[in-house]
Amino acid sequence: VSILLLTRMNDMFTRLGCLSNKSDSYSDFSEFLPPALSTDEVVQWSESLDHLLYHKYGLAAFRTFLKTEFSDENIEFWMACEEYKKIKSSTKLVSKANKIYKEFIDIQAPREVNIDHRTREKTKQSLEDPSPTSFNEVQAKIYSLMERDSYPRFLRSKMYQDMVNRAHAQGQRRSV
Repeated sequence: VSILLLTRMNDMFTRLGCLSNKSDSYSDFSEFLPPALSTDEVVQWSESLDHLLYHKYGLAAFRTFLKTEFSDENIEFWMACEEYKKIKSSTKLVSKANKIYKEFIDIQAPREVNIDHRTREKTKQSLEDPSPTSFNEVQAKIYSLMERDSYPRFLRSKMYQDMVNRAHAQGQRRSV
């Protein structure tokens, strides 16, 4: 038992070390931004969370930022819900609903999102007969949480400020 515990602790510390290194090397992310990304596009991300989430590179940047903060379960849950809403097959709907519930909503889920007991129970009941709207309430709560908490931190982050500056510098070079 103690060897198993030590092995798990070692794995955990290894993963934490890798993640902390990621947050230090976020600037590597800028290499993946397209050269044609304009200052206007990057600045538009600051207009609303929707502008950020519905822009391919904005979403990628926000996900990267949340990983550095160890809070990417919220965006991953939100994205899973967006995909879930598109499912047409009732069989696939049931399967995906159970997968989302087990991964994000169930108590002690591996990537549990922070929701109240009432919302958790209401969602669990709605999954007895899943529909494309089964996760709407909890998805709205997580969106609101990101909008109030993570999104403002993202906009103040060095990572975002560096992207704005990089896009601005690229625009300056192109216009010269």
